[in-house]
Amino acid sequence: MRPRVIAAVLAGGVGARMGASTPKQLLPLEGRPIIERSIAAFEACPDVDEIVVLMVEEYLDRVGEIVSAAGFTKVSAVLPGGATRTDTSLAALAAMEHASDTDLALLHDAARPLVLPDTISACVKALGRVGAVGVAVPSADTVVRVEPGRSGGEVIAQVPPRAGLRRMQTPQGFRLGVVRRAYELATADPDLVATDDCGVVLRYLPEEEVRIVPGEETNIKVTNPGDVEVAGTLLRRMRERAALSGVDA
Repeated sequence: MRPRVIAAVLAGGVGARMGASTPKQLLPLEGRPIIERSIAAFEACPDVDEIVVLMVEEYLDRVGEIVSAAGFTKVSAVLPGGATRTDTSLAALAAMEHASDTDLALLHDAARPLVLPDTISACVKALGRVGAVGVAVPSADTVVRVEPGRSGGEVIAQVPPRAGLRRMQTPQGFRLGVVRRAYELATADPDLVATDDCGVVLRYLPEEEVRIVPGEETNIKVTNPGDVEVAGTLLRRMRERAALSGVDA
């Protein structure tokens, strides 16, 4: 039997940088809430068996209504997220306690509503060979490492070769046994500071290879004011390309 694939759509934060009166995951994108579009991508992916949604606790009922109205059949639970991304990831893993170590977990930012089902399937396929994967795209910009300057401000300390740099996206995928072991070690570390789940595996299980799955430039994260408009433009272009190729968007 193939491993069971469980996706977690993570929306534990409120998106303070958006400056909106409601969490960014609930903002409309071309007529549908952002979080609905994120869930829909996993619902549409034939490789995904189950979806759990982690949301700010005050808005659990609203997300439950969205899930019900959309008719999603794979969503098994809508649960409260944590105060930090790490806490929300841990809550997602706790929701998967019924699954075995050989099953697969996909962790996805709810604020990335344009992820493609094909990208999700590529993550699942890669997990047949390695224990951890991360979706990423090449960096078109030069990225520098900075440090405090002697006279104040920041100065450039290093310019890493751009050819070896990637910008991480989600989903990030794991064999459950791998990510469980990584977080067991991480939560025992009083100096734990984590911004993503692949980073936790890389730091606490350095023997595990974290494979890169090529992403799409359209898989943007809605973070700042104006990003919803950018996402809307990208979505319309994706629909146009799909129409030209005769594929339903």
